[in-house]
Amino acid sequence: MTLDAVQWLCAAIGALIVGVSKTAIGGLAILAVALFAFVFSSGKQASGAILPLLVFADFVAVFAYRRHTQWQYLWKLFPWTATGVVLGFFALGRISDHGAKSLIGLIILALTALSYWRKYRAGAANDDPAPLHWSIAIVVGILAGFITLVANAAGPLMAIYLVSMRLPKMQYVGTAAVFFLLLNLFKVPFMAALGLITVASFKFNLTLLPAVLLGTVLGKWLLGRIDQSVFERLVLALSAVAGLLLLV
Repeated sequence: MTLDAVQWLCAAIGALIVGVSKTAIGGLAILAVALFAFVFSSGKQASGAILPLLVFADFVAVFAYRRHTQWQYLWKLFPWTATGVVLGFFALGRISDHGAKSLIGLIILALTALSYWRKYRAGAANDDPAPLHWSIAIVVGILAGFITLVANAAGPLMAIYLVSMRLPKMQYVGTAAVFFLLLNLFKVPFMAALGLITVASFKFNLTLLPAVLLGTVLGKWLLGRIDQSVFERLVLALSAVAGLLLLV
């Protein structure tokens, strides 16, 4: 795989961000997706190239935070997320890169706005926002599965959902870690069947693993030093940035 110096720099920074996002702020992952979209001419190719890095970081995050996982939220999401992945598999060949990114960006921005609105209303009533209704898990699950196969952009969507469930930061990260490990492993055969994971792309991934590992260490250090309210604001703010980046 032939890349120039700037592309290698963007790939290394993207790999570092992948690690940080998996052990600290989940919404950061979309910035890595944006960087890999710069490295590769095709958004679909970038999506395949970044997936093995995400899986590696997921394994590290699960090892670090597995005891904080809240399984009750995962059982609600898994069947619907699998449905979304299958829908994304059939849609990937029928939707353009630009169309997919614009659709995902609009969805993420709408959900971020909803989250801010709920926080504003709760603040006006001097109360905490109530957790979202359980049925929202169906919509979020299907959208997350579809989005993650089309553009590896389910991170902001899940970030909004888990923050809305009022999970403390450690439970948030532990639950997200297991969810994305299982989801990304489930995606691998589909991406390989589409020709988006190849021997050449996997060799490229291996050269970036040290950067991913360094990112997971930095993320774990950061999470232990960030306040819960700051954590939630960062997640929502980064989700909004992610939606805008996808639209641009």
